[in-house]
Amino acid sequence: MKYVIIGKNMEVTPNLDEAVRDKLGKLDKFFAPDTTAHVTLSVDKDRHKIEVTIPVKGSIIRSEQVSNDMYVSIDLVEEVIERQIKKYKGKLIRRHQGGSSFKKEFMDRPEPAEDTVRIVRQKQFEIKPMYPEDACVQMELLGHNFFVFMNAETEQVSVVYKRKGNTYGLLEPDL
Repeated sequence: MKYVIIGKNMEVTPNLDEAVRDKLGKLDKFFAPDTTAHVTLSVDKDRHKIEVTIPVKGSIIRSEQVSNDMYVSIDLVEEVIERQIKKYKGKLIRRHQGGSSFKKEFMDRPEPAEDTVRIVRQKQFEIKPMYPEDACVQMELLGHNFFVFMNAETEQVSVVYKRKGNTYGLLEPDL
């Protein structure tokens, strides 16, 4: 695998470069040699962020991890990407797509059944009409990251969700 490593608001030192190549090098066993991983390292106050994007045929494998130590962020991003790769492999097999970005040995190896999606809980609840701002308050009271509600303005089912930086998002159907 090839690497394009850049730094934003920081210099990529030889030690950081080596740490990224060593850690992400563990993923080489999955990818064809001509696959390129785009890595961006950035620091903002005490937030050490790494973003890794690996374009593969028909999709993108991407992870962004933040911690107070760049080396911890590098470790976290490698774990997340490896998990994503295994899920993506299952998707390729199910759809009979070509996995030209991946090594043949990886594609031929059987995948354990534990990576399948399992619904372990089902809930039903009454949907009450409310405004999006009220739905955000309700979501905070419940301690959830999202909240489904009937939008009093549009009379359609909508979802509010928590975003980074203490902001909120609103999902509405486009009928």
